[in-house]
Amino acid sequence: MDRPALPNDPGSFWMPFTANRAFHQDPRLITAADGMYYTSHDGRQIMDATAGLWCVNAGHNDPLIVEAVQKQISTLDYAPHFNFGTPQAFELASKLADLFPAGLNHVFFTNSGSESVDTALKIALHYHRMRGDAARTRLIGRERGYHGVGFGGISVGGIVKNRAQFGTLLNGVDHMRHTHDPARNAFSRGCPEHGAELADDLIRIAELHDPSTIAAVIVEPMAGSTGVLLPPVGYLQRLREICDRYGILLIFDEVITAYGRLGRASAAEYFGVKPDLITTAKGLTNGSVPMGAVIVDERIYTSAMENADAPIELFHGYTYSAHPLAVAAALASLESYRRNDLFARADALAPLWEQAVHSLKGLPHVADLRNLGLVGAVELQPRPGAPGARGTEAMKMAWAEGLMIRVTGDIIALSPPLIITEDEIQQLFGKLAGILRRLD
Repeated sequence: MDRPALPNDPGSFWMPFTANRAFHQDPRLITAADGMYYTSHDGRQIMDATAGLWCVNAGHNDPLIVEAVQKQISTLDYAPHFNFGTPQAFELASKLADLFPAGLNHVFFTNSGSESVDTALKIALHYHRMRGDAARTRLIGRERGYHGVGFGGISVGGIVKNRAQFGTLLNGVDHMRHTHDPARNAFSRGCPEHGAELADDLIRIAELHDPSTIAAVIVEPMAGSTGVLLPPVGYLQRLREICDRYGILLIFDEVITAYGRLGRASAAEYFGVKPDLITTAKGLTNGSVPMGAVIVDERIYTSAMENADAPIELFHGYTYSAHPLAVAAALASLESYRRNDLFARADALAPLWEQAVHSLKGLPHVADLRNLGLVGAVELQPRPGAPGARGTEAMKMAWAEGLMIRVTGDIIALSPPLIITEDEIQQLFGKLAGILRRLD
C-alpha cells in the first residue's frame, strides 16, 4: 500500500504545546481514524486512550456526525449571527439548556474552550456592572488550574509555564491553592477523602481583598490538563456555599468533564453542585468541528436583558459563533450520545476502569494513581534532575506499542472514547503495564 511520506519541510508548522525540535527528529503522524483507533502514517492501528484531546467521546468517524456535517456544508456553509440567525442554532441552544441543571438555560456559543472561558469571565463582570455593582472586578482562579490559552484564561489559570512568558496578564486576579495532596490522598479511588477544607482558602482571599470586590471564581470540577486532580469529597459543595455567602459567581470550567466524561451530562450533575455558569467545548461536537458554549443561569441572562444600557445587551461575540457546520456536528453528537446511551455506558464502565487503573499499583516508578468516571492518571516518580523525561519516554514507548496516551510532565492522563469495550480496557492497561515495567 502507498503510505504518506514523512514531512520533508518541518519548518513551517509551529506545533502547539509540542517540543518542535524533538518532534521533527521522531515524528508521530496520524492519517485516519475510526472508532477507538487512529491509523499512523506507517499503517499501524493506534488505540486512542485520550479521546483525541479529551473530546472524541463518541469515537472517531461516527456516522451520524459525518452525515450531518456533509449535509450541512452542501446546504448552508456559513451565516452570521450578528443580527441574523439560523434555526438550528436556536434548536441546539434549547437542547443544551435541557441537558444541564435546571436554571442554567441560556447558551452563548464560542469556538473553543479558551473562548468559552474568556466569554464566561466577561459575562460575570458584565452581570455585576449591569446590576450597579461595578466594584466587583476581581477574578479568582486556582493554582494548577487550566482554563485555555486566552489572556483571560491564563490569568485565572494556575499552570506556571502557561503564564511565565506573557507579561503581567489581567489585573485583579488571585488564586486559591490547588487540591492535590498526595501525602494524605495517594492511590485514592474516586474523589479523595481529605481536603474539603481547602475551599476555605477562598475565605482568606475574600477577606484579603474585600469580598465586595470579587466578581467570580472559576475552577475545573476535575482539573484535567494539569494531571487529573480530583476534588476532595465535599470541596465543591463548600466552595458553592462560600460563593453564596459573599455574592460571588461560581464558574465551572467543564470543557473536559461535560458531555459524558464522568457518566453524566456534566460534572455539575455528577457532584450535585450547581454553578452560575458552565464553560464547555470538546465533547460538544465530538471534536469534529471546533465549537464551545457557555451555559448561563437564568438570572444572569434576565439581568442583562432588564438592565441593558444600550439596544445590544452584551457587546461580545465571534464571527463563527454558532457556525452552521459546528451546530450540525453538535446536534448530531448529542443525538449519538442519546442513541448509544453513552453517558450511562461510561457510568457502567467506571468500576472496571477504576479497577484497571489501580491494577498498576506497585509497578516501577508509580507514585500515585487516580480515577474518576472514565478518567485515569498514573503519576510517575520524576527522574532525578530531569522532571518530565520519564513521562515523555512513556508516551513515545506507548506510540511504538500502538497506544496513544497524554502526558503532563511525569503524569500519564487517560480518557478514552466512551465507546471503549471491557476487552479494550484490559488491552490498554496490559500494554501500559508492560511499558511501565520497561521504563527506566
